[in-house]
Amino acid sequence: MKKVGIFVLSAFILLSAHAQQGAFNGLDMNLGNLSRLSDAKTRSISPENFTGEKGRGGMADPVKDKGKRNVANAANEARDLGKGWKVNPFIIINPGETFTMADIAGPGAIQHIWMTPTGNFSFSIFRIYYDGEADASVESPVGPFFGIAWNEFSPLNSLPITVNPGSAFNSYWKMPFRKSCKITMQNTDSQPMRLYYQVDYTLTNVGADEAYFHAQYRRSKPDVNSVHTILDGVKGKGQYVGTFMGVGVNNNGWWGEGEIKFFMDGDKDYATIVGTGTEDYFCGSYNFENKRTHQYQEFSTAYTGLHQVLKPDGLYGSQQRFGMYRWHIMDPIRFEDDLKVTIQDLGWKSGGRYLPQHSDIITVAYWYQTEPHKKFPKLPDADVLEVN
Repeated sequence: MKKVGIFVLSAFILLSAHAQQGAFNGLDMNLGNLSRLSDAKTRSISPENFTGEKGRGGMADPVKDKGKRNVANAANEARDLGKGWKVNPFIIINPGETFTMADIAGPGAIQHIWMTPTGNFSFSIFRIYYDGEADASVESPVGPFFGIAWNEFSPLNSLPITVNPGSAFNSYWKMPFRKSCKITMQNTDSQPMRLYYQVDYTLTNVGADEAYFHAQYRRSKPDVNSVHTILDGVKGKGQYVGTFMGVGVNNNGWWGEGEIKFFMDGDKDYATIVGTGTEDYFCGSYNFENKRTHQYQEFSTAYTGLHQVLKPDGLYGSQQRFGMYRWHIMDPIRFEDDLKVTIQDLGWKSGGRYLPQHSDIITVAYWYQTEPHKKFPKLPDADVLEVN
């Protein structure tokens, strides 16, 4: 009887562990679960398969579809090879045009986005809409969303965002949706843009506790006050998961004394979370200085980096500019009802005093929250979006 009791208890523990683990939905991938099987369906959208449907990729005909924009853009190059070859690997978005890159029926989640936009990264507006919503949950010029504020390539090597040679932008942010997900790119420039892209996603069950990914762009030009608002007006429950910031400095000396503040769940005059300085928040210290060379030290790591240090070139590029990121992957900032995030624009002046600055600041805030979300502030006009 004693042995039987031990056997029954062991079986119960195993069954309980299996029940708690449940069926794997194919999301939240890591090295530890790559071996797990699931009923999730992997799909991918690109210019060679605009719908992501099974068995519908690479069907453009270089002869029959020749001359059709965004149907067979490489028909001339593929004319000797025929159907099934590289006939439409990219799209062209004309000035003023908004192109729908993906329109997916759920439930499921975006797991990876790769793209190579051409032209002015500040004039190509990237948006994502969930579950048929009218207002985008992600809205940003494509450069800043991927950590490029100043239209100049800088490699970025982190967990959720990578920028690889020559202009390969990658996002690994998990983007769950229940009914649908639509991704668009708007070309506000006066020139056409060419875009290679691929959206990799999984069709699967989405848990009730999954929130929606959001991202919002803001810019403070030098004629505004010395506190930059990164995010405001967020209503709902969620967690803040990252900040990208570009800083164009307009004075000599160290520029990064400003403190970041997270006002949450009813905070008014005083925030709950307050940092100790700009380089501290971005997980550096003491001016990001290499003590051997006495120069700024670029770095790009899984969770944080100063990946852009743009120095004056002696002629037209006369200002110092920086790009940095901080991902709250292991330490998300959780809020129940509301959230506001600001950072001070602060340097040094004579007598060991702080200097309220008027820097050119570009930020993108990244967070998850329940829907519906409050409508974002209107994007700035072209004169504010333009980097000059």
